Amino acid sequence: MVQGSDPRQAGPSAGASSIQSLIGDALRETNELARKEIALFRAEMAGNIRQLIVGLACMVGSAVFAVVALLVLIGALVKWLATVVGSEWLSALIVGGVLLVVAVGMALWARSVLSLSTLAPKRTTRQVRQDAQALSERVSG
Repeated sequence: MVQGSDPRQAGPSAGASSIQSLIGDALRETNELARKEIALFRAEMAGNIRQLIVGLACMVGSAVFAVVALLVLIGALVKWLATVVGSEWLSALIVGGVLLVVAVGMALWARSVLSLSTLAPKRTTRQVRQDAQALSERVSG
């Protein structure tokens, strides 16, 4: 009997070839999936960096506004309020307090924009979880 014509010898090598093909396909798909996930991560982080820059610009703007407001309005408002309340130090305290409230409000708003939870790559994380679940279902199924 010829060695190549024995059906028992052809079966295992064909099965091994099929398993190698499946493993190769799985590795290629995993590599492609990883590349797509990295591309999604980069795109999402670019958007988050833009948001960070806007938040930082707002923070700088609030600081500039606070300084300019203090310099310009203190002179004018303190003098005007001093004529109303009869005391220059009390009028300076009132004007300074109002401007401080405005500056703190802007800084708190900017801090909420700059929080780490808003910068996290949420879509990428969700997509990786979905892909992992799909892969585990595919492997087990």
